[in-house]
Amino acid sequence: MGVAVGIDLGTSNSCVAVVRDGEPVVLADSRGRKTQPSVVAYGHGGKVIVGHRARRNLIYAPQNTIASAKRLIGRRFLSDTVRRIMGHTAYEIVEGPNGGARCRVMGKVMAVPEVSAQVLRHMKELAEEALGEEVDQAVITVPAYFNDHQRQATKDAATIAGLQCLRIINEPTAAALAYGFKQGKRQHIAIYDLGGGTFDISILRLDDDVFEVVSTSGDTFLGGDDFDYAVADHLAEVFKRQHNVDISSLRTPRMKLRDAAERAKIALTAADEVEVRVPALARAQTGEELGLTAILTREEYGRIVAPLIQKTFLVCDDALSSAKMSTAQIDHVLMVGGMSRTPLIRQAVGEYFSKTAYTDINPDEVVAIGAAIQAFNLTAEDESGSSVLLDVTSQSLGVTVVGGFCEVIIPRNTPIPTDASKVFHTAHDYQTEVRISVNQGEGRMAADNELLGQFVLDDLRPAPRGEVRVRVTFEIDSDGIVRVVAQDLETGKSRDIRIEASSGLTDDEVQSMRFDHLGV
Repeated sequence: MGVAVGIDLGTSNSCVAVVRDGEPVVLADSRGRKTQPSVVAYGHGGKVIVGHRARRNLIYAPQNTIASAKRLIGRRFLSDTVRRIMGHTAYEIVEGPNGGARCRVMGKVMAVPEVSAQVLRHMKELAEEALGEEVDQAVITVPAYFNDHQRQATKDAATIAGLQCLRIINEPTAAALAYGFKQGKRQHIAIYDLGGGTFDISILRLDDDVFEVVSTSGDTFLGGDDFDYAVADHLAEVFKRQHNVDISSLRTPRMKLRDAAERAKIALTAADEVEVRVPALARAQTGEELGLTAILTREEYGRIVAPLIQKTFLVCDDALSSAKMSTAQIDHVLMVGGMSRTPLIRQAVGEYFSKTAYTDINPDEVVAIGAAIQAFNLTAEDESGSSVLLDVTSQSLGVTVVGGFCEVIIPRNTPIPTDASKVFHTAHDYQTEVRISVNQGEGRMAADNELLGQFVLDDLRPAPRGEVRVRVTFEIDSDGIVRVVAQDLETGKSRDIRIEASSGLTDDEVQSMRFDHLGV
């Protein structure tokens, strides 16, 4: 058996860690860098580069370079979210089998888990080089608000990369494990996790080595990328005022402005203002190249992104309400994710919770550290020092009933693993089959939720409506993966479905894509 590691598969950057001699260690590449950009660039002849080298391609060959693939993983092509993503990408996003979103680069169509697998393999190889040992197992983190499709697609990516996924755990929960490791704390903590693509808030109860998630909430389309887009839109307006040229719909200039916005954001963590220079954004009618030169102050940046920060606090309100707690009952606030470095956000979080956030652990590394601790807990022969992790399902699960409503069977924030059943009656006279539509989300109407899958239980006895009873059982495992069973209570006949990722990948397809089978 090889080494088990923890991998934070991030939207913007990824990180890998391992427990050595009882202590978690973040692993660095040969140049001492502990985080790697989650960017994959494709070249001629099938050549693939990942990480820091690939990130440079975002400006020079954006149509061949995929960044923030995590925002696409497990998404349906026709979803509003994918439409929004398409407005910010230079590569093509196309519809795959079963309606899943896929990427087309240099004429090749790839499932999103294939792209994420390139990042995971890069982290696997980095760890193997640092440790001098084979790495074949990993605990991989995902945003707490990831749905079943996204979790399953992440597991598929691990398999393609040649990794056994020991467990999928939520990023805020992993951060809590890192925070409370060997400290024996008894308290309530809030994990404010603002990363590159997503925002999560989790409320946990720590009691010695027991880590119990009380509630969680999140937004899978609210992160550092959105802050960069907002600043890029502002810079495009400045450019338009300077030159009377609108570049807001042009992909390459937009990518340049996004890159400039990200660099300005980072600079403003230490400086009160920064000069933004972006050459060659457009050409004047005379043929002269037009560039942007502007000053962006920290105060101005704050005004631009204030609506996004306020959106995070609406999510915090929801998590606290679900936990039936107030900010006064929170003992400590732990800030996670690269965006939490921003002084503006730290100040706002401090004001919201009325306490200074705990920032002693590196926010870029804390999630990988927690994942490594969980990997150690799952593989250690001596379990005496292991932590107990009690997580919850972040979204409600139910089925579509008459009238298009969603009947909830497992409410959000239910501890997992879990199972629950509900008995339904036929809705029509002499009905011989029922179609079970599985939904995930908080909408009262089924159409407002994510459709995870459908299956049919047939050969029911023809009878007046309401006479035949069907029991529907939901099971959620420790990874948050869903299985649903429908049983005719009269005959005992049953049908079941294990929700497939919306990438449309079957087990056979995942196995055929494995890098170790393909020799790549």
